[in-house]
Amino acid sequence: MKLERHHQPLLPSEKFRGRVLMYAAVAFGVIGVSLGIGVCGYHWLGELPWLDALVNAAMILGGMGPVDPVTSTAGKWFVSGYALYSGIALLTSVGLLFAPVVHRVLHYFHLEKDQRQGS
Repeated sequence: MKLERHHQPLLPSEKFRGRVLMYAAVAFGVIGVSLGIGVCGYHWLGELPWLDALVNAAMILGGMGPVDPVTSTAGKWFVSGYALYSGIALLTSVGLLFAPVVHRVLHYFHLEKDQRQGS
């Protein structure tokens, strides 16, 4: 996932689309793994049924907040840690989605005028 340096030309559109898809796949991978961790934690430690565990994990990961109360001590420890982790995972995923686009815009403006012709 190496990006071009300031002295290199702008990446062609086809390769850029591939880069965006690769970054999106990594971002959705982070979200998927995070959701899986949350579902399993809510189910096994929070003692919620699978569907309720999915709803709670998705709501926390999306930044909305929990739906069902967790009553077990282990579940409360897990939910506390998962809530903190989810905020970081959400910001990381958004950063991964925007990184190639922001890099391309910044790279474009730092190119010399004769290098911008291919864009």
